[in-house]
Amino acid sequence: MTAEIAYLLGLIVVALVLFATEILSIDIVGLALLLALTVPGILSPDQALAGFGSETIFVLIGLFVLTAGITQTGVVERIGLRLAAFGSDRPQLLTRLLVTSATALSAFISNTVTTAMLLPITVGSAKRAGVSVSKVLMPLAYASILAGSITVIATSTNLVISGELPSYGMEKIGFFELAPVGIGLTLVGLIYLLFIAPPLIPDRFEKDRLSTFGIRRYISEIVVPAGSKLVGQTLTESKLGDTLDVTVLSLKRGETRNLNPRGNVVLREGDVLLIEGAAEDILAVKDLMGIDIHTGYKAADPDLESDDVRMVEAMVMPDSRWIGKSPRGADFQETTGMTVLAMHSPGGEKGYRRHLARTRLKAGDVLLLQGKVESIQNLDSRHLLNLEDVSGHHPRSQKGRLATVIFVAALVVGGSGLLPMSIAFLAGGLGLILTGALVPEEGYRAIDWRLLVLIGCMMAFGVAMKETGTSTYLAGLVVEHVSPHGELAVLAAFFALTAFLTQPMSNQAAALIVLPVAIETAITLGFDPRSLVMSVTFAASCSFLTPLEPACILVYGPGRYRFFDFFKVGLPLTIVVFVFCMVLIPIFWPFHP
Repeated sequence: MTAEIAYLLGLIVVALVLFATEILSIDIVGLALLLALTVPGILSPDQALAGFGSETIFVLIGLFVLTAGITQTGVVERIGLRLAAFGSDRPQLLTRLLVTSATALSAFISNTVTTAMLLPITVGSAKRAGVSVSKVLMPLAYASILAGSITVIATSTNLVISGELPSYGMEKIGFFELAPVGIGLTLVGLIYLLFIAPPLIPDRFEKDRLSTFGIRRYISEIVVPAGSKLVGQTLTESKLGDTLDVTVLSLKRGETRNLNPRGNVVLREGDVLLIEGAAEDILAVKDLMGIDIHTGYKAADPDLESDDVRMVEAMVMPDSRWIGKSPRGADFQETTGMTVLAMHSPGGEKGYRRHLARTRLKAGDVLLLQGKVESIQNLDSRHLLNLEDVSGHHPRSQKGRLATVIFVAALVVGGSGLLPMSIAFLAGGLGLILTGALVPEEGYRAIDWRLLVLIGCMMAFGVAMKETGTSTYLAGLVVEHVSPHGELAVLAAFFALTAFLTQPMSNQAAALIVLPVAIETAITLGFDPRSLVMSVTFAASCSFLTPLEPACILVYGPGRYRFFDFFKVGLPLTIVVFVFCMVLIPIFWPFHP
C-alpha cells in the first residue's frame, strides 16, 4: 500500500463520518474532499474540475427543469388527486392506488419529487378515509425508491453511474436497460409493501388526529361553468368532499338557495356552490373539477393568468376601513387591485350560508386574495395585513397539457438516441420557458445545486481512485478474499458494500466510490464488468434501512416514525431486493457473454 492509497482510504473514512454525522452539508463535504485532492497534487485542477462540465451534470439540470414543468403546472397533483378520489371510501384500495401511482411516476421523475408531490395528497386522503397516515407514507416512499430502478433517468444515481461508464471504455446504460430487472424488482417490492409489510408498519392514528387542528378553513363560492364534467352529476358523484376535503354548505340556482344540499342533488350549468375548505383545496377546485371560483365581479382582470400574479392571505385589521363593508364590492377591487377568492372568519361560517357576496367584514377575518405583485406590495397594512403567500397551491394549470407534451417529447427524443440526452432535456426545459409553462426563476429553484456540487466533486474522487491505484488495490483484496467463493459471491459482495455505504452517505457518492473498484475487480477476474456495474447500480438505488434517503426523510415527520421503524420494515425489503438481483443480474448481464 502506497502513501497515496493510504491517504485516499483515510479520506474515504473521513467522508463517511462527515456524511453520517451531517456536521457539514453534503456539498461542503464534497468541496472539502476536492480541495484535499488538489492541494497535495494528487489531481491537477483540470482533472478535479472536469466533472462539473460532464454531460451527466447537464442531463440532471435538464431533468430538474422538466420535472418542475409538470409540477408547477399541477400535472402531478391532479393525477394524485384523481387517484385519491377513486379510493377515498375504501382505505385499502386507497393505499394501493397511491403506492402504485408513486411507482409509475418515479420511473420517469425523481423519487424525491414524486414523494413530495404525493405527500400532501396522501395525508389528506388518508385522514378523510380514516386511515393512519403512518400506515401509508412509508410504503409511498419505499415504492417511489423501488421504481427508481426501472429507467436510467429515474434517479440521479443511475445517471451518474451511466455517465461514468464511457471513461472506462464501456457503453452508457440504455434508457430501458435496467427495466427487465427493475420492473420485476418493483413488482416484488410492491407485493411485500402491500401484503406483507403492513403488520410491521407502526400505527399512530391517535397522534395523526391531533395534527388536523389549527388548519384555517375558508368559505368561497364556485360556479359550475358550461362544459364542466360535473354537469349532470350528483353532489355525491362529484366527489368534491372525498377528493379535496371541501364541504358544500349551500347551492344557489337562479334565485333559489338550498342550504345543506343532499348528495342526490344533480348539478346544472350555472349552479353556484358555497363551499368550505383549506386554501389549497379551494384553489385546486378549478384545476381538477373544471369549476370556476365565483369572484362576484362581472369581468375578471385579463392579466390574472400572467406570471406576475400571486395569491396571499390577508387579515382585516382592527382599524381597517373595510370593517362593516362587503369585500366583493367594486370599490374593494378598484381600490386594492385584488380579487377576493375566499373568506375565513374566526367566528365560523354561519353568517356566510346565504349571501357571501354581501357579508360584512369583521376585524380578524382573513381573505384569500389574488392580484399582481405590485398590488400586493401596495396593500396598506393598517387595513389589510399580508399574512402569507400561498401561490404555490395554485399551479399554472392552463399550461399542464403543453408541459406534459414537452416532458414526454424530451424523454422520447433523448431516450431513443435521436439527440444526446443532455441536449434533449435542455431543449425541453427551454421549451417550457419559451411557451410560458415555466418561468426562469422556477426552473433555477428546481435545480438541486447542492447535489450537482456533490456529484462533480465525487467524480473527481473516482478519478483519484484510478490515478493513485486505490481501486486496483481494493479490487485485489476482493479478488484475494472473495473470488475463491465464485463469481456470484463477488457480485453479492459489491451489492452488500454499496448498500452499506448508501446508509451513511448519499447514493451518488457511494456509487462513485464503489464503481471503479467493481470495474477493476471484474477486469482482474476476466469477466464482463457490466454485471458488477449493475449490482452497484441496483444497490445504490435501493436504500431502505434508514430514513436518511431523501424520500424517506420527507415522510419521517408527517408519519411520526422512529428511526428503527425503517430498519424493521426496510430490512426484509432489502433482503428481497438482494435475492432478486442475485438471481436476475447474471441472466441479463452474464459474467461471460
